[in-house]
Amino acid sequence: MNVSRVTKRGLEGARPGREALPGAKRPSRIRAAGLGRHRRQPAEGESRPSSYYGLPVLNKPVWEPREIAGYFFLGGLAGASSLVALGAELSGRPQLARGAKAGAAGAISLSMVALVKDLGRPERFLNMMRVFKPTSPMSVGTWIVCGYAPAALAAAACDVTGRYPVAGRIAAGGAALLGPCVASYTAVLLSNTAVPAWHEGRAVMPFLFVSSAASAAAGLGLITAADAEAGPVSGLAVAGAAGELVAEELMLRRMDPVVRGGYEHGRARALLTASKALAAAGGLAAVAGAVTRSRAIRTAAGAALLGASACTRFGVFYAGITSADDPAATVGPQRARLAGRSGGGPTAGQPAGQPDALKSTSWSESTSVPNPRYRHSREREGGESG
Repeated sequence: MNVSRVTKRGLEGARPGREALPGAKRPSRIRAAGLGRHRRQPAEGESRPSSYYGLPVLNKPVWEPREIAGYFFLGGLAGASSLVALGAELSGRPQLARGAKAGAAGAISLSMVALVKDLGRPERFLNMMRVFKPTSPMSVGTWIVCGYAPAALAAAACDVTGRYPVAGRIAAGGAALLGPCVASYTAVLLSNTAVPAWHEGRAVMPFLFVSSAASAAAGLGLITAADAEAGPVSGLAVAGAAGELVAEELMLRRMDPVVRGGYEHGRARALLTASKALAAAGGLAAVAGAVTRSRAIRTAAGAALLGASACTRFGVFYAGITSADDPAATVGPQRARLAGRSGGGPTAGQPAGQPDALKSTSWSESTSVPNPRYRHSREREGGESG
């Protein structure tokens, strides 16, 4: 127990080694826990912002990767497949439409199972429907999925059984209307969190998820469609794969270098590398299958595009987990924005997002930037005293 006290003569009763000093090294038992073993190491001459004792600032998400990342992938596949189904039905391609409808119904069913499994109890999902909050992506997404799932299931059931064709077309139209929202709202949900690797990608991540969903739906169409009906999905496969590659590269380029490290290490790097390779291979194979009219090539292209979409969703998920464990990914961009508002900025030869205020991470220097909220009050007090 610390019994030190401050007197007129100074600090009395202090016990050396018992005081926690700002900037002190974290205890060895914390280092032994293996925190931050995947963190990006600073380059030569670059300082790395950190938190108190280097511990994570955020509690990392407790979502299970298999359930939640799988939910993201299956939801995107379902939403884009409903659009493909409506287009195939309107253009007279019944086999492509039936495969897309069945794929959408199966994907949304499995995604709902994965979501409820991660929640632990089914009634927790029902509790989310007790309110509708427009400012909450989770609340809006829950209602979108609840409106989309019955429409997708009804459209598939009417098409497979051949009964109630009018009701089936109406359900297919409703599913196609909500499909883009189902494919993209999960990106908005991730971007609305405080996890750096997700929040920093908020401007581009919805486009990445939509492109990934389009390539997955096109891959499913390449597998299920007849030879004479595969032309439109071949073009969609090329567009989706190209959009996925471009959006991913653009998202990473716009990020702070410290935050981008979450995508460049560990499982996220392996999955995103595999995603790029599969997307490129799937797009090229889709073109080759359309030229040669080879069903085997089209099937391989469809499988590659489905794998690319799944790797993208899982890679983004693991990147968020890694960045939540890294205090620099949270502290660095915040201090950079604070220094930018105070008039400071990156100096020549200094990496973007690493202004002069970050060269030292001690408590006294990191808090030396004046708060503009109190500037006028200090000036007024100075004028009155003068």
